Amino acid sequence: MRKVRIAWLPGDGIGPEVCDAARLVLDAAGFQAEYVHGDIGWEFWRREGDALPRRTLELLAATDCAFFGAITSKPVADAERELAPELRGKGLVYRSPIVRMRQLLDLYICLRPCRAYPGSRLNYRENIDLVVFRENTEGMYIGVEFPKVPKGFLAEPAMDAISADAAISIRSVTPAASQRIVEAAFQYAVRHGRRKVTAVHKANVLRATCGVFLESAREVAARYPQIEFEAANVDAMCMWLLKNPLHYDVIVTTNLFGDILSDLCAQLVGGMGFAYSGNIGAKYAVFEPTHGSAPKYAGQNKVNPMAAILAAQMMVEWLGQSEIARRIDAAIAEVIARGVVRTYDMGGTAGTREMALAVARSLPAVLPAPELTGVPGT
Repeated sequence: MRKVRIAWLPGDGIGPEVCDAARLVLDAAGFQAEYVHGDIGWEFWRREGDALPRRTLELLAATDCAFFGAITSKPVADAERELAPELRGKGLVYRSPIVRMRQLLDLYICLRPCRAYPGSRLNYRENIDLVVFRENTEGMYIGVEFPKVPKGFLAEPAMDAISADAAISIRSVTPAASQRIVEAAFQYAVRHGRRKVTAVHKANVLRATCGVFLESAREVAARYPQIEFEAANVDAMCMWLLKNPLHYDVIVTTNLFGDILSDLCAQLVGGMGFAYSGNIGAKYAVFEPTHGSAPKYAGQNKVNPMAAILAAQMMVEWLGQSEIARRIDAAIAEVIARGVVRTYDMGGTAGTREMALAVARSLPAVLPAPELTGVPGT
């Protein structure tokens, strides 16, 4: 059988450390793959003017999926200043590599599970088990921005209230993209025995764009009468998630709202040390911890690698190796429940590698096939 090929993209900051931790657990679990290193990150922006070089894009095309660590991102002016002198003034514009990968590879699902592991001191409440489906390819993150209003726009009557020197960003929401992300959320709910899907929007103010998303969600929901459906304004949703997180199950929303809500949900179950995602398309996927590069902690063997290990577990599940994925999940649960090995954010003193070793040493030999448990994956 052909060995799985994985584009291994550690990035910078704490990215290499948490990737090493994930790899340690994958190896201990018996997961077999060919890991192919890819160049990505801030140093490639500084030296080459591209944080996601073409050679890395070619690598993605030649692999089965990718595992991404973290990279540093900075505002436009700072990015320009940090370019190599010979690259400045050439019109190069920094764009987030992960956003580019999502768009170029049509990874339209950003899947963010947020589950409270029993015994974690960081749980906001016990038994929280949320899954956020975030549309990944359009919305506010399409990258169409202007430092000043283009002259042609000023001729539109709707632009009368906007100053000519205003910076503007375009929000694009289409029926097709809205329908497929909502469809993915409902399919997940059916496969994993979930009871309800909540579509989050702001259609009372963003009438055109959120109106498209909300109507698309209603159309899809009508095809799944066995799954409860509700819609909620994003601002109210933030309040209700804190008030009663157990009321929610599968949440589906647009790009920016999904970015915000998924971090809020992550904090309910332990914070960014437990925040991970799968960027999933029809044929390819990129898995990542979502905590960022945290450069102040780079090289200190300090940060919690659990998000990276959870992302690796999701990757293994997506690749069809469910037994290994279940064993990794069981080991994570055991380490958290025992509470002996804890990183600083969990109230302990263990380092990144020590936490990974604890998970590796807790791996069970074989697990029985489970009933529906909501294991992440699509």
